[in-house]
Amino acid sequence: MDTNQNKQSYALPIAMMFALFFMIAFVTGLQNPMGVIVKNQFQASNLLSQLGNFANFLAYAFMGIPAGLMLQKIGYKKTALTAILVGIAGVAITFFSGKIESFAVYLIGAFVGGFSMCMLNTVVNPMLNTLGGEGKRGNQLLQFGGTLNSMGATIVPVLVGYLMGDVAKATISDANPALFLAIGIFVLAFIVLYSMSIPEPHIVAEKSTEKNTHSPLSFRHFVLGAIAIFVYVGVEVGIPNIANLYMTGDLKINATTAGTVVGTYWFLMLVGRLTGGVLGSKFSSKSMLSFAAVLGLAFVLLAIFLPKDQMVSMPVFQSDISFGLAQVPVSIMLLVLCGLCTSVMWGGIFNLATEGLGKYTAAASGIFMVMVCGGGIIPAVQGYAADIFGYVQSYWVVVIGITYMLFYALVGSKNVNKDIKVD
Repeated sequence: MDTNQNKQSYALPIAMMFALFFMIAFVTGLQNPMGVIVKNQFQASNLLSQLGNFANFLAYAFMGIPAGLMLQKIGYKKTALTAILVGIAGVAITFFSGKIESFAVYLIGAFVGGFSMCMLNTVVNPMLNTLGGEGKRGNQLLQFGGTLNSMGATIVPVLVGYLMGDVAKATISDANPALFLAIGIFVLAFIVLYSMSIPEPHIVAEKSTEKNTHSPLSFRHFVLGAIAIFVYVGVEVGIPNIANLYMTGDLKINATTAGTVVGTYWFLMLVGRLTGGVLGSKFSSKSMLSFAAVLGLAFVLLAIFLPKDQMVSMPVFQSDISFGLAQVPVSIMLLVLCGLCTSVMWGGIFNLATEGLGKYTAAASGIFMVMVCGGGIIPAVQGYAADIFGYVQSYWVVVIGITYMLFYALVGSKNVNKDIKVD
C-alpha cells in the first residue's frame, strides 16, 4: 500500500526531471549550428568554430564539484532553480552578442550557459536513478529521460539551420527565435518547479561528526566510468558537429539541408533512447553499452574507409516534423546512424559507474559533471585534426573514444571495491 503511494507521489518529480532533460539538450545543442554561423560570420577555422561548444562544456570542469556540493547542501529543487536563472542569463548574453556582433561575448554566453547545464545535469541524473531504485529500473528512467533530451537536440539544428538560410550571410542574430524559445522554456520550468515539492534523498541536513575515509574516487569502476563519460560526451557531440562543418564546407551542402541531416542524428538518438527505455528492464547496462559500442565502431570505420563520392538518398527529419530525402555521401549517413549507438551510452555508463556507491552518489554526480567537459575538448581536438588531416580522417578520434567505452563495458565497469562501506 505504501509502496504504491510512493510510486504515485514520484510521478510529478519524474515528469519534471524529464522536462529538464529536454532543456539541457536544447540549450547545449544550440552550439552545433552556432558553430557553422560563427565560422562563416567571423571567418573562423574548424578549431575556432568549436570554441563556443568548448566554452559551454568547459564550464562543467569548473562547476561540476560545486554543483555536487550544492546538491548536498541545498537539495535538488534549489539547485535546479538556481541553474535555470543562470541559464536565462547565458541565453541573454548570447542574444546580446548577436546585437553587437562580438565573437568574444558569444563565447561568454556559451560559458555561462554551460554553468547552468552542469547544475541541471547534476540534478536530473541522480534524481532519476534514485527514484528508479538504481539497477535496471534506474537505467530505464535514465533512458526515457534521454529520449526527451534527444527531442530537444533534434529540434535545435533543424530549427537554426532553417533560420540561418544562406550560410554565407548567416549571423548570430538569425538564431534569435531559437534563443527566445529557450528563454521561454526556462521561465516555464522555473514557475512549475518553484510551485512543486520534490523528494530530497541526498540532501545533508547536518555535518556528520564521522569522517569519511573514502570518496567516489575510491571505487575503480567509478574512476574508469568518469573517464568513459568524458570520452562519451566528446564522441556524442563530435560526430554531428564535425559532420555539419563537413557538409557546409567541403561538400557545399546548404545549411538547411545540413541541419536536417544533423537533426536526424539526434532524432535517431531519441529513437534509440526510447528503445533503450523499453528494453532497460530486460537487458543490463553492460550488455546495452557493449552492443552499442561494437555497432558504433562498425559504422564509423565504414564511414572512414568507404568511397567519399558514393552518394545515397537519406531520409531526414525536417522542420515541419515530417521526413524528406537528402543526397549525401554514404559516409555521412553512416555517421548519422551512430545516433542509435550513442543514444544509450550515457545512461548505461552513469548506471554502471554509480552502482553500489550509496552515500557517495551525490558527490559522484558532481565529479561526473566535471568530466562532461569532454564534450568541449574532444570535438575541439577533432576539429584541429580536421584542419590538418581532413574531415573524414578526423573520425579516428571517435574510433579511439568508442574503443575505450567498449573496454569499460567489458572490463572496467566491474565493482572491485565492495569492501568499502556505503551506507
